[in-house]
Amino acid sequence: MPIITLPDGSQRPFDSSVSVHDVAADIGPGLAKAALGGVVDGTAVDTSFMITEDVSLAIITDRDDAGLELIRHSSAHLMAMATQEIFPGVQVTIGPVIEDGFFYDFATGHTFTPDDLDKIEKRMEELVADDLPIERIVASRDKAIELFRNMGERYKVQIIEDLPAGEELSIYSQGSWMDLCRGPHVPSTGKLKAFKLTKVAGSYWRGDSDNEMLQRIYGTSWANKKQLKQYLRRIEEAEKRDHRKISKKLDLFHLQEEAPGMVFWHPAGWTIYQVIEQYMRNAQLAQGYREIKTPQIVVMSLWEKSGHADKFGDDMFMLEADDREYAVKPMNCPCHVQVFNQGLRSYRDLPLRLAEFGSCHRNEPSGSLHGIMRVRGFTQDDAHIFCTEEQIQPEVSTFIDFLHQVYADFGFTDVIYRLSTRPEKRVGTDADWDRAEKALAQALDAQELPWQELPGEGAFYGPKIEFSLKDCIGRVWQLGTIQVDFSMPGRLDAQYVAEDGSRQVPVMLHRAILGSFERFIGILIENYEGVFPSWLAPQQAVVLNITDKHAPYAKKVEDSLKNKGFRVVSDLRNEKIGFKIREHTIQRVPYLLVVGDKEVESQTVAVRARRGEDLGSMDLDAFSVFLAGDVARRGRLVVEN
Repeated sequence: MPIITLPDGSQRPFDSSVSVHDVAADIGPGLAKAALGGVVDGTAVDTSFMITEDVSLAIITDRDDAGLELIRHSSAHLMAMATQEIFPGVQVTIGPVIEDGFFYDFATGHTFTPDDLDKIEKRMEELVADDLPIERIVASRDKAIELFRNMGERYKVQIIEDLPAGEELSIYSQGSWMDLCRGPHVPSTGKLKAFKLTKVAGSYWRGDSDNEMLQRIYGTSWANKKQLKQYLRRIEEAEKRDHRKISKKLDLFHLQEEAPGMVFWHPAGWTIYQVIEQYMRNAQLAQGYREIKTPQIVVMSLWEKSGHADKFGDDMFMLEADDREYAVKPMNCPCHVQVFNQGLRSYRDLPLRLAEFGSCHRNEPSGSLHGIMRVRGFTQDDAHIFCTEEQIQPEVSTFIDFLHQVYADFGFTDVIYRLSTRPEKRVGTDADWDRAEKALAQALDAQELPWQELPGEGAFYGPKIEFSLKDCIGRVWQLGTIQVDFSMPGRLDAQYVAEDGSRQVPVMLHRAILGSFERFIGILIENYEGVFPSWLAPQQAVVLNITDKHAPYAKKVEDSLKNKGFRVVSDLRNEKIGFKIREHTIQRVPYLLVVGDKEVESQTVAVRARRGEDLGSMDLDAFSVFLAGDVARRGRLVVEN
């Protein structure tokens, strides 16, 4: 007789085995109708799952994040079924849930078009109306191979053949269609009410460019039409803000096949980069960090000793010289330990905060590269704090305050906090991990910050706090991190002399605020839609003469403002003033300074903001004070102009 414990602590006894759906029905008919799945003792299951013993149970509905994942997972199957019905001969490969949606990779000689997506979507709607039950079938590995081989699904056969012999597999069916899947899924196709197929892209079988090219259909799925409509509106807004499109318009950077995943910065984009770097340099110096620079290429034995070779070996660029194997550094930490190791350190030297704008390279898969958001060559605002165990919590708390200050200066105040704990593949003892995870949790609690635990998501050498930001259209970007590492300093022979004269291994805190400069700049471009606050704008003002006779004064204005440290140019072309105003407005220059007869006579400028506001006439000193105040606010109070 199983006893079911519900999330509110109440218990329901049953005389015999009972399904998740039956428990929901026992609670109430409304819940039975809304139930999409269940969580039994922490594991997500179908509503058909039979409970035979005492368990804890939570019913999943479309109001839960887990419910949305079930909807999207089942929508991927629905899309694959519709696709194979419309295009016989198409083979399915994999179809996972992704952020805000799902995709499925298909092997086919047919090239999918937007019209095809409309046809597939229409068939999906018909299958929803049919309300086909979704059922789970358990089969042996050999039986599953036989089944999918008879169906002509050779990719599925390859997937199953790679699984351990003797393993039992789950197959989900809806109508006459079926697919290998771990599940769980919603009870029937009728539960899928709001979806949209969004695009087609190329992909490689198992992500390997040496394998066959597949076609990937992306889609999104939501609990209801209202959520879907809101999402599509957000996607439309995101497309307008695509950093690659805006960069081309503003001439910020480019990428090309001769250096895949590497950024060619143009003058305007490099100006933004340098402004951010100098800001971070000054901010870190004020926080007691000492800036260093370490080599790009390091002998492979160091990466083996640190543990990075085992974890990141496939992503490292290798080379040989002098009969030795080297790697282009994928991260900075082992090199920072080498700086710490030069000379014997004392406990009085701790905490020692070493910072580097470290240039790193990782051989990311070509299919994952995306503008400057995902690249192979990048620079991190990287730093490592060497400290005692007693200093961990105060150092983490100080870092969180520092991070909040930086994010606010860039215009971000909505921060999400997550604590990622020990993964299966890790270094160090469980005792070390216990102490490290406890210290980070205590630092978050001391700041009275709301946080969520991410079990198993820590780095291989230690747990970490991840800091994510919401941008102006609600997208979440994971940026900053601080990680506690009890292992690497010891692996790399780091020591300090403790107060009692003994040799001790320091704790190492890995931290970054922006992450990679490249990705952060891409986020800024999209968040601001290229309309940067004055402190970040490549050009803060442009001086425009009305006729050639005003050119000498325009040049004088430019030189005066440049001498005061502002980024200003003059446009002295023999063009109509309206044309020049439109052109620089399109370039999103914060302030346009127009000079004509009146301005020359009064030694003033007519100030126009980029959104068209006439800010009136100002003398140069007044405008300098105005612009300096705007720059000093950084992104904390962005003037709408």
